[in-house]
Amino acid sequence: MTAGIFGGSFNPVHNGHIALAKALASSGAVDEVWFTLSPLNPLKAHPEELVPDRQRMEMLKLAIEGAPQLRVCDIELSLPRPSYTITTLRTLDRLHPAIKFRLIIGSDNMLIFDRWKAHDEIMREYTPIVYPRPGYRWDGALPLPVHDISSTRIREMVHNRQSIDTLVPPSVANYIRHHRLYR
Repeated sequence: MTAGIFGGSFNPVHNGHIALAKALASSGAVDEVWFTLSPLNPLKAHPEELVPDRQRMEMLKLAIEGAPQLRVCDIELSLPRPSYTITTLRTLDRLHPAIKFRLIIGSDNMLIFDRWKAHDEIMREYTPIVYPRPGYRWDGALPLPVHDISSTRIREMVHNRQSIDTLVPPSVANYIRHHRLYR
């Protein structure tokens, strides 16, 4: 079995994330997509904007309900911070030796991939699957639909009391409202 590791802050998870994961799983590139919550991305500019790990994890679980090829992975919550992808992938290899892991990465991140810790080892050992991101061309990206949805924009919309109902799964929108997140 092959699992694609789709890491991110997911602050919050949105319909673009879910649609991409489903498209990858049904494309045959991977058997499953594991949403791997990153508690602290060393390349993120504003880590203070993150809601607590527990709440982002709960939104991920709500977002993938009923999608058997999608899983939530909390491995990075138990690893040293900041979290590095190479550490995550090697830990998953050790814990799940029967699974072949591949990194799922956007074309925007491929353009700065050389800034990632052990990027050459990731490239060699975990064969990244590149998906297209608006405004970032990468020749090796899979021909998948582009979803121009941004977690940053969603947070701004919530802060400005605008509806996000078409941008996130209904269960996530309800969770955000109920817990008064991003206000």
